[in-house]
Amino acid sequence: MTKGQFNWGVIAPGRIARNFAEAIAVIPQATLYAVASSNLQRAQDFVDEFDGQIALDDYQLLANDPKVDAIYIANPHRFHFDSIKMCLEASKPVLCEKPLTVNAAQTKQLVALAKTNNVFLMEALWTRFQPAWQQVRAWLEQQKIGEIKFISSSFGFNIPRDEDDRLLNRELAGGCLLDMGVYNVSMSQFVTQSKPHKIVADGLVGSTGVDERSSVIMNYGPCASQFTCNFLANTENSFTIFGSKGHIRVPSMFWVGTQACLSVHDELDIIEDFPFRASGFEYQIEEVMSCVAAGKLQSEVMSWQESIETMQIMDEIRSQIGVRYPFLSE
Repeated sequence: MTKGQFNWGVIAPGRIARNFAEAIAVIPQATLYAVASSNLQRAQDFVDEFDGQIALDDYQLLANDPKVDAIYIANPHRFHFDSIKMCLEASKPVLCEKPLTVNAAQTKQLVALAKTNNVFLMEALWTRFQPAWQQVRAWLEQQKIGEIKFISSSFGFNIPRDEDDRLLNRELAGGCLLDMGVYNVSMSQFVTQSKPHKIVADGLVGSTGVDERSSVIMNYGPCASQFTCNFLANTENSFTIFGSKGHIRVPSMFWVGTQACLSVHDELDIIEDFPFRASGFEYQIEEVMSCVAAGKLQSEVMSWQESIETMQIMDEIRSQIGVRYPFLSE
């Protein structure tokens, strides 16, 4: 870091990366330093729009730049493993879009590499860091709704069908589970602070070989989490935690958590609003910067083990539904 500034590098300046850049603008210590894309003009356009400094058409050059303090990775799922590996081998802290990898084996390899190289690594599950979800966690720790008994959530949209789009592309690790369901899974883990001992999954595998609908029950023993994700219909897209004394609800769209509602039996409902300072990515960015400054290798909010467990759960769901990615030799 130079004079208190934290220089960020960005790999793959697409739609998601725009949210990242908008968040950088409200963090005084953060700077958008370098952007790398396979298309140099795309990188330059991104740099120009968001006041960056350097545009590159080579990811390795970005990873090797000594002025880069951390790298945000936003390319399609299939390429996460190779991009993260390259950055970790260059001793660069990494924040990578969810899902961190395509399967648990890849995640374990990267965690081992981060340990060996003594480098920070975190999955960009931004929802966990949002103030609304931190309020949810506080209510749960205060046992406002008693013992958790059941969790219900959905994530679904009627997406225009384009078989060339990455969402339906098997070679790019498409499918609604990895793109949408990762939120239902990871936030269920966030709520229960445990791992399910039984998973029952069913789904619809479309003509391109990826899941276009997934319906899942995760049994945690004292409670269960039931969710659906799909590309076929607009669903409620809320997340509700039912307890013995009431329930907590994060309304649509729960992964963009700006409101949390607490309903306890025989008491007035409490509705708390938590507007973002920017795009909502600012909270996870600040977590990375804080961890790196403190010399930590992982975040307590989004730990390596939780990323591994989320991928293990999604591996099992894909196996039951029958989605296999050929580039993994599955």
